[in-house]
Amino acid sequence: MFDLSQLAEKITASGCPTFASAEEGPGEIRRVSAIFSATPNAVVFASDEKTLDTALRSAAGAILTRPTLANNITDPRILLTKDPRLAFAYAARHLSAPVQAGIHPTAIVHESVILGARVSIGAYAILEARVTLGDDCVIAPRVTIHADTTLGARCMIQSGAVLGSLGFGYARSSSGSYTLFPQQGTLTLEDDVEVGANTTIDRGALEETRIGSGTKIDNLVHIGHNCRIGKNVVIAAQTGISGSSVIEDGAILGGQVGIGEKATVGPNVILGGGAGVLSNKKLHGPGQVFWGRPAQPLKQYLRDLAKLRKD
Repeated sequence: MFDLSQLAEKITASGCPTFASAEEGPGEIRRVSAIFSATPNAVVFASDEKTLDTALRSAAGAILTRPTLANNITDPRILLTKDPRLAFAYAARHLSAPVQAGIHPTAIVHESVILGARVSIGAYAILEARVTLGDDCVIAPRVTIHADTTLGARCMIQSGAVLGSLGFGYARSSSGSYTLFPQQGTLTLEDDVEVGANTTIDRGALEETRIGSGTKIDNLVHIGHNCRIGKNVVIAAQTGISGSSVIEDGAILGGQVGIGEKATVGPNVILGGGAGVLSNKKLHGPGQVFWGRPAQPLKQYLRDLAKLRKD
């Protein structure tokens, strides 16, 4: 619960400079809200003129918007910020109720597990031997964390996720039969990693699978053994990453992306939804968009698509 000046200070401290009007606002802000359901204790955001007009006619107690949109507006509810959407996300973080730390009585936690401060473990979660959780981690109900998995601080694991499962690696005999290759490595999630519901991340085969700090992984994603995912990577739903692949810092993977084994996606590369990366392929070009199966630069993909339709 904050007044407008206090809320602006909190958002600015998070890294998004935000400024309140010199005129005192209407009251205390307790929550974030959609514009149509806003009440006087709620903050909303507006990134364009049409949305701002709607927000100004709402009952919202605070409105985050750009200086360029509010030059001639004197409404005391206005909070000016360069990025209203980001500021709104920070506001939500500061206004949300803190997660209650503790272990649900139905959770199964091995005696060797090491827990940081203020950790929350939900109902029916399972944490096996030699698991380590950093401070402020949240483990939702029915998460399974297998042995030799380490989570840094402030990780959030949503329901049904499985961390540290055995990788899909087999040795094939001359007769055609398959024998499981040893899957005895580790899994490490660095600080501020978020993992969506029913996502699976395999342990390394003999070494390590690692997820870099700040990476956000959607629901129903699979990451194979020995993969290295960099920092601040975003991976959308139903993406599959085969073993020993590398996704470098800042890359963005759209929904249903498929990546073959030992492939490399370079820093800040963007893979459009449904893109496919062949095994051992390397994609580089910060900010470049790749699309199609196999993935290729967007302009080339569109040219080929147009030619195909013409033919």
